[in-house]
Amino acid sequence: MKAVQVVGYGEKLRMTELPAPEVTAPHDVIVKIGGAGVCRTDIHILEGQWAQKSGVTLPYTIGHENAGWVHAVGSAVTNVTEGDKVIVHPLITCGLCSACRSGDDVHCRQSLFPGIDTAGGYAEYLKTSARSVVRIDDSLEPADVAALADAGLTAYHAAAKAARTLRPGHRCVVIGAGGLGHIGIQVLRALTAAELVIVDRNAEAVKLATAIGADHGIVADGGHVAEVLELTGGNGAECVIDFVGEGGATTDGARMLRRAGEYHVVGYGENLDIPTIDIISSEVSFVGNLVGSYTDLCELMTLAAQEKVRLHTAKYALEDFQDALDDLDAGRIRGRAILTP
Repeated sequence: MKAVQVVGYGEKLRMTELPAPEVTAPHDVIVKIGGAGVCRTDIHILEGQWAQKSGVTLPYTIGHENAGWVHAVGSAVTNVTEGDKVIVHPLITCGLCSACRSGDDVHCRQSLFPGIDTAGGYAEYLKTSARSVVRIDDSLEPADVAALADAGLTAYHAAAKAARTLRPGHRCVVIGAGGLGHIGIQVLRALTAAELVIVDRNAEAVKLATAIGADHGIVADGGHVAEVLELTGGNGAECVIDFVGEGGATTDGARMLRRAGEYHVVGYGENLDIPTIDIISSEVSFVGNLVGSYTDLCELMTLAAQEKVRLHTAKYALEDFQDALDDLDAGRIRGRAILTP
C-alpha cells in the first residue's frame, strides 16, 4: 500500500510502498482509509517537538485523524462488520485500567496513539482496535468527517467541559477560529446559550466564525483585549477557550478572563506566565484539554449527523500531502485539510 512517512526530523515527509496491515489479534480492525486529516501537530512532529515524548522509531507512518470503511476484523469483534463506515478514535486503549473502566479512556495507562507513537493513517489502510472505531451515520462520508477524529474531538472535549459551567448570560471567548476553533464554536452553540466572542488574527476566519454561530467577531489587531473588556463591561469573560496557545495568545487570553473564570488551554507552543498571586487573588482556573474520550466522539458524531457540527474542509489526494502541509503552515486553509487515498 501507499504510505506517507516521517523519515527524519527537520526533513520532509516521504511517500513509500509498505505491506498492508493484517489482522493478528482478536480485537483488531483494519480500516480502509477514506480521509485522513492534516493537523498542525503533524508539523510539530516534523519539527521534532514530539520526538522524546512519543519515543517512536523512524521511519513511521504519520496521521492521527482518520475515517473510512471496515476492511477486516478479528475473531472477537462484534461492534462493526466489513463495509461499515467508521471514524477512528485517535487512541488504541486497553479497556482494563482504572481510567478506561471509569470512562476516562483518554488517559489509558497503556494507550497507543496511531500517527504519534505507532503507524497512522496517511496511508491506504490503518490497523486499530474494536475499542477505537465508531460507526457513523449513513448520511456522513469518511472524507467529510475524518478531522473530527482528533481536531473535532479535542474541540468537543474542551467545549463540553466549558459548557458544564456556562450559563445563559455568561460570555465565552474563543481564541482562534481555525481548524479546531470553528468546530468548537459549533459545539458551544449546540450545548450552551452563552454569548460567544471570537478572536482571531485572520479577518476571514472571524467572518466564518460569525457565519457559523458566533455572536461577536473580533480581529486580533492589537486592540482586541480592550474590545473584549468593553463587551464584558470591563469584567472579562466567564470562560476563555484558547485554541492557539502561542504567539502571545495566553497573555492576551488571561487578560480577558474575569474573576473566578476558567481558562481552557487547547492549543500549545508557549508557556503560561501568570503571577501566582494573580491566580489566587482572582481564583481563576487553568484547565488542560487532551483529545477526548470514546464517548465524546460518539456524542460529536451525533451532532454531525444532526448537522449541528459541519467540518469545513479542503481535500487533497494522498500524493499531494506536501501541498496540504504547506498550505496549512502558510495559513491558506479555512477549516481542515483532508488527504484522500
